[in-house]
Amino acid sequence: MKRFILEQSDQEFYTSHSGLALVGAGLNRLVDLDGELKKAMPLRHGISHGDIVKSYLGLLCQGKSDFEAIDQFRKDGFFREALGIERVPSIARMRQRMDEGATVWQPVIARCAVDFMVNAEVPVTPLGTGHVAVDIDVFPMDNSRTKKAGVSRTYKGYDGYAPIAAYLGKEGWCIGTEFREGKQHSQKGFIPFLEGVLTQARRLSQVPLLVRLDSGHDALESRVKLVDEGVEFILKWNPRTSDVTPWLEKAEEEECWEEMRPGKFVSRFSVVDEQKYEGRTYRFRRVMKVTERRIDRHGQHLLIPDVEVEGWWTSLEALEEDVIALYNDHGTSEQFHSEFKTDLDLERLPSGKFATNALVMTMATFAYNILRWIGLLGLMGKDSPVRHAAKRRRLRTVIQEMIYLAARLVTSGRRLKLRFGRLCPTFGAFERVYGRLAFG
Repeated sequence: MKRFILEQSDQEFYTSHSGLALVGAGLNRLVDLDGELKKAMPLRHGISHGDIVKSYLGLLCQGKSDFEAIDQFRKDGFFREALGIERVPSIARMRQRMDEGATVWQPVIARCAVDFMVNAEVPVTPLGTGHVAVDIDVFPMDNSRTKKAGVSRTYKGYDGYAPIAAYLGKEGWCIGTEFREGKQHSQKGFIPFLEGVLTQARRLSQVPLLVRLDSGHDALESRVKLVDEGVEFILKWNPRTSDVTPWLEKAEEEECWEEMRPGKFVSRFSVVDEQKYEGRTYRFRRVMKVTERRIDRHGQHLLIPDVEVEGWWTSLEALEEDVIALYNDHGTSEQFHSEFKTDLDLERLPSGKFATNALVMTMATFAYNILRWIGLLGLMGKDSPVRHAAKRRRLRTVIQEMIYLAARLVTSGRRLKLRFGRLCPTFGAFERVYGRLAFG
């Protein structure tokens, strides 16, 4: 076997992350980050706010979240040209400026993240019922053994943070996040967050919305707010200390048992509750599911039957089994949480300051949507290098196939060229996505 001679050349320049050209094209054509940040926080001198934000977004779109990662791009001409940056900040400068601008920049970037999707006219695929799903959930992030501000005990049993996120449609567009301390209850501050999420969802889709929530939001004020907003909903019932005996008796009265396997019986039925809130009376439908197991999954007969009761508040008029199936699909949002924590490397956040980490989370939302859009444009067509069928691609796949793509940067006069290898399997998809993002 022949051995390679390893050399470095000053005559040629290659980049292993040519996909940042796609990120920069979308950022600079579809939103005005520089202008919006400058209006919110005027700057007299130094590196512009836009350069700081776009530099960090460039890191996130490569799956890097540590501030230290910026150091390798300070002399990278392609990094500057791809993202439309004049100056790449140092590690200290990036950390300092993000600390200083955290509270002012955060709402601006959150708004721009949705503006990007509106201007890109991203598709929002509805469910089979004709509704567009809005899935809202809390996902703990493990930051144990650190002294970062806001780190406290989460419901998962470890120390960390507990941000809340909202996703729209089958594509899983992230239309809002809120950074929270680990000990904060899901319902605390939820109503204002819900109002903001519904506003952004209506900007992206005119189709009726279906909000799906887990039992952490089972509160009367949540149901009343959803009714007043005029949106359909499915909200997991929290039984708390409810006794299962009355529900077993109710299931016997309904006479709607179905034997799922020998010794396992399931009953599904609906009840209507009247509840008063601020002088008004509301009627809420609750779908109930009672499961009685007389024989366990291993065939062992039980002396005392095992009874399990579940429930879902809903405004839908659908059959009980359809309501349950629609809620079960809400579990897909767990994958989106995973993409934030692993694909964008945000399980353990980079700063010790709460406000800065909140800004990082908001910027991650922006990066998440950019990568999601690149994946839908480039990795779902016939010329896609990924062959297996899917409704969407994980962010990790987008980063591997579209961002980490080797190319040669060629300067000719005042023009820049990206030259790919003749056998590059992604060139067709890359060219198509760049044309869409850079020229519309």
